[in-house]
Amino acid sequence: MDELKKKVLGALSLRKSSATKNGKPEKDPLRRASESDVVRSGSTWKSSQSLEPGPRRRRLRRTDTNTSKGKGPEDDSYGAPHDFGPLTEWPPSGMSSREELNLGPAMQFISRGVPAFKGHRRPIPHASDNYYALFATVAGNRGDETDSANQHDSMIQLMSLRLSESGPATYPWETLEQPSYAFCYGKRPGTITLNHWVSLASSLPPAIGLRDAGVAPREISLEDIFARLKELDRGLEDDDEELMYRNLYKRLLKDPDKFMSPHKTLDTQITDLIMVLTRPDWIDFTVPKNQVVTRFIFDISPANAATYHKFFHQLLLSLELELRIQSRHHMSEAKEKLLSQLPPTIQWNLALARRWRDNIRVADYGATPEELQLRYKLKRRQVSMLKRFAQMMKWPNLAETLASLKRREADNTLDLVSSHAMAFFSGLVLPGPTFPFLIMNSLIDIDPDRATDDLTMLSHAHPSCGFQYRNSYTYWTAASIVGKVLAPTCRCALAGWVGPARPTADLGRNQIARIRARTPPSGSGANRITQDDVRTMSERSDPLGPPSQVFPVNEYSLVGPDRDEDPYLADLVRIELLHLRPPKYYDASIQFAIDGESWPLRLRYDVHFIHAWPCSDGPHPLFFDYVFTPVKADELVRVRDWGRPSPAAPPGQQRPSSSHWNVPGGAGHGVGGGGKAGVSSPSTLSGGDEERVLVVEAFGVPDNEVLARAWCAHWGLSAVVADVGKTCMACAIREAYAATVTVVILVDDEQDQSDD
Repeated sequence: MDELKKKVLGALSLRKSSATKNGKPEKDPLRRASESDVVRSGSTWKSSQSLEPGPRRRRLRRTDTNTSKGKGPEDDSYGAPHDFGPLTEWPPSGMSSREELNLGPAMQFISRGVPAFKGHRRPIPHASDNYYALFATVAGNRGDETDSANQHDSMIQLMSLRLSESGPATYPWETLEQPSYAFCYGKRPGTITLNHWVSLASSLPPAIGLRDAGVAPREISLEDIFARLKELDRGLEDDDEELMYRNLYKRLLKDPDKFMSPHKTLDTQITDLIMVLTRPDWIDFTVPKNQVVTRFIFDISPANAATYHKFFHQLLLSLELELRIQSRHHMSEAKEKLLSQLPPTIQWNLALARRWRDNIRVADYGATPEELQLRYKLKRRQVSMLKRFAQMMKWPNLAETLASLKRREADNTLDLVSSHAMAFFSGLVLPGPTFPFLIMNSLIDIDPDRATDDLTMLSHAHPSCGFQYRNSYTYWTAASIVGKVLAPTCRCALAGWVGPARPTADLGRNQIARIRARTPPSGSGANRITQDDVRTMSERSDPLGPPSQVFPVNEYSLVGPDRDEDPYLADLVRIELLHLRPPKYYDASIQFAIDGESWPLRLRYDVHFIHAWPCSDGPHPLFFDYVFTPVKADELVRVRDWGRPSPAAPPGQQRPSSSHWNVPGGAGHGVGGGGKAGVSSPSTLSGGDEERVLVVEAFGVPDNEVLARAWCAHWGLSAVVADVGKTCMACAIREAYAATVTVVILVDDEQDQSDD
């Protein structure tokens, strides 16, 4: 504990913080080359030492291995008869396929408006080097659009929290919860962001209990706790040092140095509060089961009196600490350094205090819990949010539910419905995965239909779940594989839920289903990303390919999907039924009708679908070494074992392609056939290439995209999902290489909506 105290005091010093400033990573100092640096060997870029055991990713190569490497200077004298508008052909008009571009023109023609992917590895405070956090950032698309859902529109504002200051996070490593829910959900229903995909590969340390510092708080009555909470509604009296000292040490703490050197400064008071809050008998909010915090205070009966008192005592001490850390007299550099060094248990106490300070006020109080009256600043907003949530989800008992909501709001009894409703309407919500269950349970609890009694067991402890209500619709969490796959056919994705989805005969009229799905196989390396992959993300997805002084025009090609003119050809797939197989946990499958034949696909693996980052000024040329194979959605069910190496063939004999395809030769040719760089048709595909990207053209009805997603879940392959109206095919393929996934699903929302 002395070591912790030294770290806290060190963090409180007013020296400039060595942590990131304003969320931006500082430049690394110049260093010598080490064994872990990327070095050039032959015609392939390699890492001489991998940071962890795992699959080695193939580096991009050029056709001419004698080309000297290292990007050359820009050629400002390059004649500019060429139009730098969106490309319609390659090479552009007036340019020969035999030309070699210098860096400047190559950036203009090939890289302008493309998203540039960069991986980040950051250490974990108080943990060894074996633990780390992984992130991804993207830049360069010359637009304001991103791949993440708008937090307001998707109702997820309370799922994320930035401790250092208020407002949304700029970078994913700024939030308390990790992976960050501010950068979790993709814009397209059922998808996640590239950053969230990368963050899932982080190695986070297990929770470690803190040793008791031996510092005990003063005994305090419940009425005095309420009185101090009400005083703090006006803020901390940090302009009056004597008053601030008396309020803390005469009411809450004991000052061991009050005669020799009283603790009147912010740093000593912060240290004392941290020492008190490290006692093991407080509630640990890092534990998931404790993160619905209102369950500790919803019950005001004498049987819960001790827990009720402990919660508010802990809240008060945390609020005193939060206000001192955020004081305007506390320098920002010292504040950032301190917050980054605090143990997780203290950080989550501060999160609770922040939510209380932002959203709740004490209106009146007395000596008993029954006399406490709270005012919820977010109540009107939360009521409107729940009403909109029910309407957009097409809640089966909508009219009666909204009438009950209106009546309870008028009676001021919304917080008396349940502990989940109390948390939702008060805004006392810790960041993380609890919020989707708070909003849905609040809706279920307010619905007066007695049938909802069968739906009361929804819990964030079982995130992969859903339920059927009145045989009308099913609703699924965005974390469940059923929700991810069925999302394209659903009306909306809100607050971590996907719905309304089609009903199923395998569930009762009102029933919850917990879904079982396996972790995808990782033997081939196609379904996971490692820290070495994150470190090399930029070079493995560079639109120009490997660094060079010149960039031959014939090493790039303009690629695009093959769009059928006949709408019937994009309308051959229909979902027949959703099947759930009990007992305790359900195995899900979907049966499709494809051109008159039935094809069942099991949702066996818990895969992810990554929303492609939008590009601008597209389409963009694709470097020849980004290899891919196009296939129509209705032909996808004949593709097997994609991304897995085939058995080794005898010397001089080509590996067979039958392990990948069970379809007659010639099906699914890409635009331009096999002559285009990077393109391979099914009849010419050679087995054993673990990194070749399968591009699924899922245009037309939403069932085509559901089929593509279900196929991925059947085989255990995560995928990038790209709307070709916002992301060109080349950029989607490069993002697949950046994320180390081997499937891209192409859709076109604008064209499909106009066809409808």
